[in-house]
Amino acid sequence: MNKKQWLGLGLVTVAAVGLAACGNRASRSDSSDAKTDLKAAIVTDTGGVDDKSFNQSAWEGLQAWGKENGLSKDNGYTYYQSTDESQYANNLNQAATDGYKLVFGIGFALRDALEAAAKDNAEINYVIVDDEIKDQSNVASALFADNESAYLAGVAAAKTTKTKQVGFVGGMEGAVLTRFEKGFEAGVHSVDPSIKVQVDYAGSFGDAAKGKTIAAAQYAAGADIVYQVAGGTGAGVFNEAKSLNETRNEDEKVWVIGVDRDQADEGKYKSKDGKESNFVLASSLKQVGKTVQDIANETAKGKFPGGKTTTFGLKDGGVDLTTSNLSEDAKKAVEDAKAKILDGSITVPEK
Repeated sequence: MNKKQWLGLGLVTVAAVGLAACGNRASRSDSSDAKTDLKAAIVTDTGGVDDKSFNQSAWEGLQAWGKENGLSKDNGYTYYQSTDESQYANNLNQAATDGYKLVFGIGFALRDALEAAAKDNAEINYVIVDDEIKDQSNVASALFADNESAYLAGVAAAKTTKTKQVGFVGGMEGAVLTRFEKGFEAGVHSVDPSIKVQVDYAGSFGDAAKGKTIAAAQYAAGADIVYQVAGGTGAGVFNEAKSLNETRNEDEKVWVIGVDRDQADEGKYKSKDGKESNFVLASSLKQVGKTVQDIANETAKGKFPGGKTTTFGLKDGGVDLTTSNLSEDAKKAVEDAKAKILDGSITVPEK
């Protein structure tokens, strides 16, 4: 695997904007302010662009790129939303028909459909995010060391739990979610091997009701912290935590650890004793939006990294963990763990 990093990566603050439905799409940008003729699109997985997680981060990154280059939505950049897996191939084909020359498949579930589309459309550049397609010159693959940020989340959870029981709620099982799961477990047990980690998968990234049901069961069984890695399904985990916490005093609350972007806004609530509080302990960050933006910029310069696989980890800022709601003891433990991962003292398992 080629882990050479694309040049010019920089952290970009992206302002979230309204997520309107796709409308008519012109074949190319005709704005007099446009800095590029490149048209770029993302095809979501079933979580959708408003999942407050993985897909939304990608869409925010593409919007930032479009605005930076004087383009307008549907006239330079857009998204195609997939509500179920049967739409992946159709959405990829529609993007090609609509004249988009750089197309991102957001999530490992799109791998097979994107590989087929790339073979049928050699003139279009494709990017698969969270999976790898080898030996295809018009496909770039972007992976993330999710196990590293999940390890930090595990350390934070272990340093915070009062019940010595924590939960993990995943969307669909697969190599990517396994990296999260095993990294989280390793982080927890690095602090205290006796802490129980309950692992459950919903089988979907778009089933909030299932996420709520799983979270309810984990909290009822004794978990006081749940790490959700489930896209739109994760909304149910937040809903369950909020429902529980609104009936409790602030010091009795249960926690959620967010994923992919800072999800602290999802944790705001008022406790039974009338205190304004927040139940998002931390969020493991995954710079999907930054990656989308940077690849689009490189492609516009004629430097599309076709045929390459790049993995982004703690070292280059591709993944990380927010720490604003952690105790000082937990923050220090996270920072110590991060330093050991970076210097090679800790090797985080992926499977």
